[in-house]
Amino acid sequence: MPLNTLNIITLVSVGAHPMSGRARRAEQDARAVELGLRLAGERLRILHAGDPEEEALRAYLGMGLAEMTVLQQPPQADALPALSDYLRQAGAQLVLTGTQAETGEGSGMLPYLLAEQLGWPLVVGLAEVESVTDGVAQVLQALPRGQRRRLQVRLPFLASVDNAAPTARQSAFGPARRGQLQAQAVSVVEDVLFSEAQLQPARPRPKRLKVIKAKTGAERMKAATAKASGGGGQVLKDVSPEAGAEAILKLLTDEGVLR
Repeated sequence: MPLNTLNIITLVSVGAHPMSGRARRAEQDARAVELGLRLAGERLRILHAGDPEEEALRAYLGMGLAEMTVLQQPPQADALPALSDYLRQAGAQLVLTGTQAETGEGSGMLPYLLAEQLGWPLVVGLAEVESVTDGVAQVLQALPRGQRRRLQVRLPFLASVDNAAPTARQSAFGPARRGQLQAQAVSVVEDVLFSEAQLQPARPRPKRLKVIKAKTGAERMKAATAKASGGGGQVLKDVSPEAGAEAILKLLTDEGVLR
């Protein structure tokens, strides 16, 4: 089956600029659109659940698409039921998403919950779709440190893309203004968990302890057999739990893990 005949839908959300907070296209969602365009071209469909009057959505249209379907619902609504119902009726064979939203909950759970509701396989960290034969797609999954893993997955399936996917093309102003945001009425289901939650800015992750990085076998052997250079270590034997806890707390404080 040629890749350009697949029925591909990309889910998009409203992003936020990391410095100003201004609404924009989400970086990972834009990469998902880019990957969809390379696979399906103008046959790609993009889908958003939210406000059809949101101007930031037009940045996706500026990537070369004539229209976008918007499942109209308020900010406090649960997008999962509306998206799953639409995808079942649309006959999608491949659904692409970003890994995590830049606004709202930003939990990164939507691809997992959506795949569970649809009963589809989920590929995390999709980098490329190589081929489709007899209803089975051969894809490349991105792994840490630039590694890739080749997988075979049966259609239909859902895949999340991140920075391993191709960089999104620039959005052109003219096509973005000419494109159509097609609003579609759906049943609104209130997201009770989100309405009761308290949102706060994300904090930097705790500092990790120093880890020796070695690329070759010789470097790893040298690191494993080398003597400690600091001389400030302390071996605790037969101490009380309180004394052990105090020593661990002091180490984490000295290393900057705790403040």
